[in-house]
Amino acid sequence: MAEQGQDNFRDTIGTLNEEGKRAWVFPKMPVGKWYEYRKYVSYVLLVFLFAAPFVKINGHQFLLFNVMERRFNIFGFPFWPQDFYIFVMMMLVGVAFVIVFTVAFGRLFCGWVCPQTIFMEMVFRRIEYWIDGDRGKQMRLAKMPWNLEKILKRSLKWFVFFVISFLIANIFLAYLIGSDRLMRYIIDGPMEHKSTLISLIIFTGVFYFVFAWFREQVCIIVCPYGRLQGVLLDNKSVVVAYDHKRGEKEEGRAKFNKKENRAATGKGDCIDCFQCVQVCPTGIDIRNGTQLECVNCTACIDACNSMMEAVNLPKGLIRYASEENIEKKTKFEFTPRFKGYTILLGILTAVLVGMLFLRNDVEADILRLPGQLYERKADNIISNVYTYKLVNKTNNNIENITFKLLSHKGRISVVSHETFTVPAGDLAEGTLFVELNASALSGDKDKVVIGVYSGDEQIETTRTAFLGPRSYK
Repeated sequence: MAEQGQDNFRDTIGTLNEEGKRAWVFPKMPVGKWYEYRKYVSYVLLVFLFAAPFVKINGHQFLLFNVMERRFNIFGFPFWPQDFYIFVMMMLVGVAFVIVFTVAFGRLFCGWVCPQTIFMEMVFRRIEYWIDGDRGKQMRLAKMPWNLEKILKRSLKWFVFFVISFLIANIFLAYLIGSDRLMRYIIDGPMEHKSTLISLIIFTGVFYFVFAWFREQVCIIVCPYGRLQGVLLDNKSVVVAYDHKRGEKEEGRAKFNKKENRAATGKGDCIDCFQCVQVCPTGIDIRNGTQLECVNCTACIDACNSMMEAVNLPKGLIRYASEENIEKKTKFEFTPRFKGYTILLGILTAVLVGMLFLRNDVEADILRLPGQLYERKADNIISNVYTYKLVNKTNNNIENITFKLLSHKGRISVVSHETFTVPAGDLAEGTLFVELNASALSGDKDKVVIGVYSGDEQIETTRTAFLGPRSYK
C-alpha cells in the first residue's frame, strides 16, 4: 500500500496501492472503553433489527415496507399510498436531521448506528477474529500458500459468512413481505415459492459480497455520507480528531524513550507507534486530519489511550473534539448555521406531527367509471356510475358504511348492498350510482360532495364530477 503522509494523504484513499489496485485492510481488534460502549449500542440495535418484523401491535407488524403491495407499517400504525405525502415529509425530516447531526458531530452516525458498520465490525469482523486471528495472523494467513490450514479456515469463514448473510436476507425479506408470509413460505417449502426463493438468493449474494469482499469500500466509495460531511463540517464540528498541537509540539513526533525527559526535549506526545493506524477499519492515519474515510468509530481513540497509559502520558491525544477546540481550547458552541438547521428541523418536525394528527382514519376515493357517460332516466333523472374505494387506516372494523349527497338533492345507491363493513387495516371497493334531477344541474359537469357515514357519524367527505347533458346548463 502506498504510504500516506501529511502531504499526500488526500491524493488517494487508504485502501488503494500504488498501482491503483485494492489494498486489503487488516485492522487490529480494538480494545477499550469506547469499543465496549459501541458493542452495547450495536447489540441493542441488532436485537431491534431482528425482532421488529416479528413484533405486532394490535395485529399489525411493527415495521413493514411492502413496496410491491404498497402497504407500510410504521411503529404498528398502517400507512397507505394515500399517505405518501407523510412519507415525503418523513424523508425531509430525516435529511434535515442528518444535516444537523453532521454539522454538530460529524460522521458519528456511521460509527455507532449505521447497519453497514454494525454488521461489519460487530458481527463479521468479530467472526473473522475468532477464525483467522488478529491482525498479524490474518496478514500471515493471506500470504500463506493454499495449504490445509488456509483451506479449512477460509472454508469455515466463508460458510459462516454465507449463513449469516442468508439470515440477514430473510430478515430483510420479512420487512418487505411481512413476517407472517415469510413463515408461511418457510413452512410450505422453497420450491412452492420459487420467485421468493430467487429474491432471497439475490439478497443473500448481495449481503455476502458486501461483507465478505467489498467491506469498508462501501463507506469509502459507495456511501454518499462521506462526501456530504465534506461540505457540512466546519472547524466547530465535533469529530474524532488528533490533537496535533499536543502530539507534535515544536519537535514533532518521536519514538518513546523512557530514559529521556520528553517534556524538556520539545517532542510531541505522539510516540509514532502506529497503533491508531493499525486498528482503523478504513486504513487511514487519523493524524493526517479529518478524512472522508473516517467513520468516527473511536477505535483509534481506544488504541491511543492504551498507549498513552502504557508510557505514562495523559490520555486524550485522539479524542472527540473540534478543530477550534484543539487550536484555541474553546468549548463547543451553537454556531448560526447550526441554529438555522436546528430551527428548520424543528419546523419540519412540527409539520410532520401536525400531519400525523390530522391524518384521516378513512380515505375515500369516488371516481366516475372510465368510458361511461351519463344515463337519462324517467322523471328527468340523470344517473352517473362510479367506483368507490374506502381505505380503513385504523385497527378496528368500520361498520354500517353508507353514502349521502351533501351538495345536491338526489339519491345514491350502492350495487349489491346498502351498508357494508370496511375491515381493520384493509380496504373495501365497489360500484355505486348517483342520481340527480336535471333541474339541479348547473352545467354539463358539476362537482358533487359526498359524505361517508358509519351509522349516523360522518367519517369522511369527498368530491367527484357529475356529468349531465349540455341542454341543461
